Amino acid sequence: MSRRLRSQLGQKIPEDACCEIPLEPPQRFCDNGQVTLCDKNFQSPEHKHHVVYGVQETAENYRKLFQEILNTLKEKLEVAKSILADEQERMVMMQEEEQNFKEMIESEYRIRFQLMIEENKVNLQSLQGCRANLNLREASQNQLIEFATKLKAKFQEALQRLKCLGSENMNKLKESEVRLSEQICSLQKITAELEKKCGQSASALLENARHALERSESLLLQCLEPARITDLSLCQITGMSKMLKVLQRPITLDPKTAHPCLVLSEDLRSVRLRSVQQDVPGHPERFDFSATVLGVESFTSGRHYWEVDVGKATQWQLGIFRSSASQNASRDKVLLTGSMMGAGYTFWAFPPLKRVSLRGQIHRVGVFLDCEYGQISFYDVTERSLICNFSYLAFQGALRPVFSLCISSGGMNSDSLSICLPHVSSYNGTLSPQSSLV
Repeated sequence: MSRRLRSQLGQKIPEDACCEIPLEPPQRFCDNGQVTLCDKNFQSPEHKHHVVYGVQETAENYRKLFQEILNTLKEKLEVAKSILADEQERMVMMQEEEQNFKEMIESEYRIRFQLMIEENKVNLQSLQGCRANLNLREASQNQLIEFATKLKAKFQEALQRLKCLGSENMNKLKESEVRLSEQICSLQKITAELEKKCGQSASALLENARHALERSESLLLQCLEPARITDLSLCQITGMSKMLKVLQRPITLDPKTAHPCLVLSEDLRSVRLRSVQQDVPGHPERFDFSATVLGVESFTSGRHYWEVDVGKATQWQLGIFRSSASQNASRDKVLLTGSMMGAGYTFWAFPPLKRVSLRGQIHRVGVFLDCEYGQISFYDVTERSLICNFSYLAFQGALRPVFSLCISSGGMNSDSLSICLPHVSSYNGTLSPQSSLV
């Protein structure tokens, strides 16, 4: 902008506008010295060979330039305020996210430890009553202690890594907050100064005009960007206990509960949407508000696990539902929701409603239910990692798997979900580091 100003002014300079030649009117502005000149000063040796302009013409050019810069500075000020508000919000979210990951890591440790104990019980039962196997029983117990120690160390390391990363991210956000606050203060100060100058007389406007221009340019060149922080999901514990596969259940869908827009497969293991509702007989357990269907199986005790292929659905919900509750009630549900928004994906867990941080699409979801400990966990089976979990839930009554798709507001929708059949268990009754720690 300053180069353009000098160019604009340069085009209007008369060839004889040098100090030793008297010009009319008497008021001039020396761009080199940034001062206004009377006739006497105009002809002095000090300004010899300096290029001068008329005060009114120069002031108007500066005024126009200042106004352009002022508009840009105001836009930048609003951007800076917006980024600052985002940074402050990110600080709150970062604390919540760190706490969520901490709870997930601790909860996943409890799950794996419990499954490891359960696996060891199976080992001991297979060796019971065999004197020849006393040594094997003792070896199994010692191995359990060793694995438990390694497991605890692994999760403590993850918690420490999370704490360090959270602290590092928070420091970056605080530094960004300070930097943006200083930029906002400078922007507010220079915009107030330029607004004042734009309303001044020609001679007052030209006073220190170049200095104001240089300060404005400096602020315009300053980069406004949020802090670059590290994704806390890097602290997630990867891998899934092989005992989950041992606990996997063959879930089937209950036609009596299916919404009229849902079509179930003959084997009752897949569900898809159709654009028109079917004429189906009424049933007190049928969902009529959301495109939902329940599993036939219900659970009141024990540990249970099932997997669902969600790769062909743009919007889906999976979880558990208390069968004695009203079918259309939002309470008595624990759900994980996945939605494709444009080219990206968002994931939410309920209750309470919270966003889940994931890097991309999920193709297969594992659901683990532990009635005894009031826990439900969701896994990304493909990536072998925990998505989110809920602990210490007060389960009452029979719990049933729940599956939902999103009814399209218009057009065709071919979304579908498929329940995966359990694999033939390869469990051989022996404890292994892979099954317990991975």
